[in-house]
Amino acid sequence: MSHVTTHVLDTASGRPAAAIAVVLESATGEPIAHGTTDADGRVGDLGPERLSAGTYRLRFATGAYTQQTSEAAFYPEVIITFAIDDSGEHYHVPLLLSPFGYSTYRGS
Repeated sequence: MSHVTTHVLDTASGRPAAAIAVVLESATGEPIAHGTTDADGRVGDLGPERLSAGTYRLRFATGAYTQQTSEAAFYPEVIITFAIDDSGEHYHVPLLLSPFGYSTYRGS
């Protein structure tokens, strides 16, 4: 399993958000891995099995998704910056998306 995983839920529709491109980046913006959310809104294989402690970013291409759902693309991109403190733990970083807002949390 990847050290970092994610999923995206469309809170306006109450459904998973499929076909969203996601890029895992270093703190300086260097791409490490990329994936696309599946029919369940998940990217289960995103990057290496282990990352060094440090700061990373997940970049979600949400604009294309919101255009597909006929919503306004108020947030054409969402970037979540997070810190890995212990390289032995798994990090799950979900995105809850709606047309005019989003939230995130550390999942399990």
